[in-house]
Amino acid sequence: MRAMYITEFGEIDKVQIGELPKPTPGPGQALLKVKTAALNHLDIWVRKGRRGLTLKDPHVLGCDAAGTVEALGPNCEGTDLQLGQEAVLNPGVSCMRCEFCLRGMQSECASFRIIGFQLEGAFAEYVAVPAVNLFPKPPNLSWEEAAALPLAYITAWRMLFERAKLLSGETMLIHGIGGGVAVAALQLSRMHGASAIVTSSSDEKLKRAREMGAVAGINYKNTPDVAAEVKKLTNGRGVDVVLDSAGAPTLPISMGSVRRGGRIVTCGITGGPEATINIQQLYWNHISFLGSTMGSMEDMRRLVKAAAEFNIKPLLCKVFDLSDGVAAMRRMESGEQMGKIVLRVS
Repeated sequence: MRAMYITEFGEIDKVQIGELPKPTPGPGQALLKVKTAALNHLDIWVRKGRRGLTLKDPHVLGCDAAGTVEALGPNCEGTDLQLGQEAVLNPGVSCMRCEFCLRGMQSECASFRIIGFQLEGAFAEYVAVPAVNLFPKPPNLSWEEAAALPLAYITAWRMLFERAKLLSGETMLIHGIGGGVAVAALQLSRMHGASAIVTSSSDEKLKRAREMGAVAGINYKNTPDVAAEVKKLTNGRGVDVVLDSAGAPTLPISMGSVRRGGRIVTCGITGGPEATINIQQLYWNHISFLGSTMGSMEDMRRLVKAAAEFNIKPLLCKVFDLSDGVAAMRRMESGEQMGKIVLRVS
């Protein structure tokens, strides 16, 4: 089968596209024939060698995929999957037996892993995955849109609704509109009846975000004090929720933008992992600072249902063929995308 993979960590020249053996589904696994797959920033971190990551040679990249069920391994009798069924992949894999999994908190499982990160990825014509990780493809989504749904949207879903407990009528700040999680958060907050202020260094991205329903956009390169501008836009009150995937550079802005008693939820460190926080500011203003990774099986079930019922369609930036996967990764690494970059696999 064709696949995009690495045999060593490094820059983009380490990415290869070639033939690898077709996997065989093991106990409890299904074999997904991949039609489309979507890129995430995690693919970059994996390729470069994130701390603590060991590499199986070769390692297939890619977290997100949509396709059809090709085969079922042993012990899949309890699943509702049917051969030929159209499905989307939840990339988060847990043990499904521990106290956290039994509570429906799979992303807090001690053995939680991500397909394409610690496990073999989906940038291939076939991938063997736990059968429980496949969900029915929303019929309103194209194959390209379906592949773009899981990782970014389940991450945003859990950040907004499970961690920050976003309420209808609240106002939020989304840093760095253009990336997958940020765009997903804008769409989901609008679905939920909340208002969103967004930031970017690109006026074009800000314009597009306003067309998608953002109430205001701030170009952080042209604004000396972003937090002060957020306070101005909210009549001095501050936002109820801040959604952040940048990390260190935006934490002071988040702290200055959130209202007394507000919540800051973070899922990434694209700008750096280490930041200084003013503890007095945190406790005096009753600010909740929350971390979040991926989501649960129930989050995924609700997301897939909402995508169909509310016609939520992931915003696509550009679609490449798998044979042009290196160009797709180069586009991702440039940071110029607005929405998701997708690969057509088969």
